[in-house]
Amino acid sequence: MNIRIAAVGKLKEHYWRDAVSEYEKRLGRYCSIIIKEVPDERTPDCPSKRERELILSKEGERLLKQIPDESLCIALAIAGKRFDSEGLSDYLKQQMDHGISDITFVIGGSLGLSAEVLGRADLLLSFSDFTFPHQLMRVIALEQIYRSFRIMKNEPYHK
Repeated sequence: MNIRIAAVGKLKEHYWRDAVSEYEKRLGRYCSIIIKEVPDERTPDCPSKRERELILSKEGERLLKQIPDESLCIALAIAGKRFDSEGLSDYLKQQMDHGISDITFVIGGSLGLSAEVLGRADLLLSFSDFTFPHQLMRVIALEQIYRSFRIMKNEPYHK
């Protein structure tokens, strides 16, 4: 199983990199984990609608290049479907049982994801109504993917 994270922006702070590294190590028991970072666009404090569209479009083009055609694409979006941890684990297991061997989770930048990326997604997934920094969202997504594999394997996990 290949799990890919396609994300806008680099992790600059060591504590985000350390957390991601820890989950990469843990996930290595269950899957191949690939993290693809694409550059973020400089965003003014109060971007106009046109500036927002242009930024989302540029970041979206970069993200789409990181999603293989055969990959199941799960885009993280506030308006997406919600699962609890067991539900996400069940969903991923069902996909694997149906022959899916490559899944890409897509995390947008500070403005979210372009319409083109959302249109490419096979599933829009929401973790919360809260808005999280995209660096933290990468850690949260990796933790939930790890937890999903633990649940699939009937291994203990914190509830």
